[in-house]
Amino acid sequence: MHSVRPFEPLFRNPHVLTILGNFWPRGFDFSRFQVQRQLIQTDPDTQVLVVSGQPEREPVGEVVLLHGLEGGADSGYMVSMAWHAMEAGFVAHRFHMRTCGGTAHLAKTLYHAGLTHDLRYFLQQRRSAGSRLPIFLIGYSLGGNVGLKMAGELGATDLIQGMAAVSTPIDLAKCTARMRHLDNRVYERRFVKRMRSRLISTGRYTEQDVAGLDSIYQIDDKVTAPSFGFGTADNYYATQSAQNFLADIRVPTLLIQAKDDTFIPFSIYSHGALKSNPHLRLMATEYGGHIGYLARRGQRFWADDAVLHFLRDCVSRQ
Repeated sequence: MHSVRPFEPLFRNPHVLTILGNFWPRGFDFSRFQVQRQLIQTDPDTQVLVVSGQPEREPVGEVVLLHGLEGGADSGYMVSMAWHAMEAGFVAHRFHMRTCGGTAHLAKTLYHAGLTHDLRYFLQQRRSAGSRLPIFLIGYSLGGNVGLKMAGELGATDLIQGMAAVSTPIDLAKCTARMRHLDNRVYERRFVKRMRSRLISTGRYTEQDVAGLDSIYQIDDKVTAPSFGFGTADNYYATQSAQNFLADIRVPTLLIQAKDDTFIPFSIYSHGALKSNPHLRLMATEYGGHIGYLARRGQRFWADDAVLHFLRDCVSRQ
């Protein structure tokens, strides 16, 4: 892999980086790129939204961006990565999990951290439509878990040629437990508020139904897990965590993780597959918070830079 400049944080406080990384203005001009929104029918009861953008020149590959919990195409990290990818000559698909992006009425179930069906369908559709370009997944947080899990499920495959995962909770149980700590309470409240609103927006739940659900764990235990046949949140986390699938990945895979991420205990990245599987590379940084890679110098969004270095390296080896 070509050398990537070391991450020099704009700030060293993980909470400042996490919050500013989310709200930092992304004043990118997309007017010179052809961007379209399309609904993809992934099964008889489900449509998902994909926002696809074309580069100005002959594309060198395609990237599929996967957002985090309660995110979407307009999340800051999705906007900046899509723009930089198109600038570098990639077709950029910003893929929404089911019910996200204003599609709550177009699916009978919500999404979850291990739901790979819709993504796999979209990738198969790209190949069926005749695309022979290399396709790479770029997942953020929960989207990273989805992407890594699917890469492991696929193993040796021609559907994707690589995967990059940023700030990924590869052990869902430990990360959900970490979210309950006092220093993360403001984030969890924000997530829970959005999750409850999404449940209500489907028309299948009332405010009274979700009133007592005050943590991500409670929502997963009372709604997410039963909805998908997992039974309990503990079983959902145990079966759907990406760490279970890392050993089976057979495409080049980059994992970017900050040691100071307050959502994700860095200890989970001591998983054996990260040492034994030669297809995996962990890029660990001292600072960065949760998807908060704001750099002091050069390209402001350092993670975009690191991922693009990885993608270019993969393309050059095709």
